[in-house]
Amino acid sequence: MLKGISVSDGIGIGKAYIVRQGKPEYTPVSVADTEAEAARFHQAVTCFCERTEEMAENMEQTVGQKDAAIIRGHIQMLKDPYMLAQIEEQIKEGTCAEAACENVLNTFIEMFSQVDDELTRQRATDVEDIKIRMLGILLGTETQTLRDIPPESVLVTEDLTPSMTAEMESRHVVGIVTEKGGKTSHSAILARALEIPAVLSVSGAAAQLKAGDTVIVDGREGLVVPQPDQRTLSKYRKQKAAYEAEQEVLCQYIGRETVTADGERKEVCCNIGNLKDAAAAAEKDGEGIGLFRSEFLFMDKKDAPGEEEQFAAYKKAAEVFKGKPVIIRTLDVGGDKGIPYLSMGQEDNPFLGFRGIRYCLAHGDLYDTQLRAIIRASAFGKVRIMVPLVTGVDEIRAVREKVQIITREFEQTGVEYDRNLQVGIMVETPAASLIADLLAEESDFFSIGTNDLTQYTMAADRGNSQVAYLNNPYEPAVLRSIRRIIRCGKEAGIPVGMCGEAAADPLLTPLLLAFGLDEFSVSPASVLATRYNISKWTKREAEAAADQVMKLKTADAVKAFLINLNK
Repeated sequence: MLKGISVSDGIGIGKAYIVRQGKPEYTPVSVADTEAEAARFHQAVTCFCERTEEMAENMEQTVGQKDAAIIRGHIQMLKDPYMLAQIEEQIKEGTCAEAACENVLNTFIEMFSQVDDELTRQRATDVEDIKIRMLGILLGTETQTLRDIPPESVLVTEDLTPSMTAEMESRHVVGIVTEKGGKTSHSAILARALEIPAVLSVSGAAAQLKAGDTVIVDGREGLVVPQPDQRTLSKYRKQKAAYEAEQEVLCQYIGRETVTADGERKEVCCNIGNLKDAAAAAEKDGEGIGLFRSEFLFMDKKDAPGEEEQFAAYKKAAEVFKGKPVIIRTLDVGGDKGIPYLSMGQEDNPFLGFRGIRYCLAHGDLYDTQLRAIIRASAFGKVRIMVPLVTGVDEIRAVREKVQIITREFEQTGVEYDRNLQVGIMVETPAASLIADLLAEESDFFSIGTNDLTQYTMAADRGNSQVAYLNNPYEPAVLRSIRRIIRCGKEAGIPVGMCGEAAADPLLTPLLLAFGLDEFSVSPASVLATRYNISKWTKREAEAAADQVMKLKTADAVKAFLINLNK
């Protein structure tokens, strides 16, 4: 039995189909006719774009328009003027097109790969995919496709790239196993879009599984079972039937309000990083945007986006949700999210350094531009401003002062905005948790970022595998912190949401309901399951469970109790 990361629910049972990936081999050479070499490179770019558009059109038919946008994004990445200029410069210096292309793209791959945030790391996969395909075009070599994958196949590969998915006969694939990727990688996004059970980051999967062997993919528990015996096979077939019946139940929650078993109203919103995600959130019946990660508007650029570019993105998100809440987190740069042109410099410990609101308040012009764009967008929907990494009252006061200055100017110049615009904070540090009562007096709402809150509370870098066991929301210290934050928000009369991974965890649902959480912000794919899990609990039942859990002393004891409770 192999273990990985569960990213797409369900049980898949089929025959292993191994796809071995690799970079086309070539020997770099110097070129004398650099103009001809540059022309050859641009011909390859044109060919790449034409083939990619064909793939995207195929994906629109087989997967959907929003997922085809992923592969179309490769065209925009390769045609980025900054990237092209760097490749052209190397060719002018006598480097062959293959080496120039690989050198520049490797620089981007390395930059994105070093970031701890999965949403950013997936860009490294995109660039790797672009690199391999460009080298294949320049060298005239054929790349392996999945057009002829046989029925009832479990696809096993190093990484499921968008270009592979575009050509895959998806109706023949019953499960996906990869050696790379995480919950927010393109592999995961595409597997969920295709509704194929998938387990990613299974170390050595391609070597340990044999082509043609029967394989079970347990997309719920993150397990891969090679060559199962009849007893195991029978058990998983029953689980597969039960899962399919459960999916039919979830479909009944489309279009419903989110309420507990005794009728208490809650909200299930979505976490997004761009406008494509906003469309997916609306399609999946999200009740708003609980977290718009605005830093992704700043990535893959030579310069920071201007006010108009940001305004257009925020306005569009507001319009997609037509009066439902859209919470925009202001630029959360630093830590695991480095942006080269911002020249943040090297730090010994960036997670405890010059990041988030600290950086923004020190770069007033940059921050004012973003605030102006958000405030203008508030005229088109229920937009809210959320401040990241707050550790003291002075920070939220400083942001509020900036907002007041901007709105006074807009009053004088006649610029429209929401006069009831709310300004809240992400509560994601122990400092903010400890003074949550004070911060609640200065904020219009709280949103708990459990990913960083857990990391900082447990003093355990979430990117360090040696201490990964401590990055656990079941830890009593983390649960006590969450309970305190919600209690302080309630006492001050402000709503409290949660936008970390814990919001979608069904085991934690009764605790969050008992604590009084108002809004659960999850991935679009988790909306219906979260709504369903909330509907199963009454306030009394949730509080009874929480009373027991809060007496337990270890994370293992908490998790074991909650698992037993949900059986």
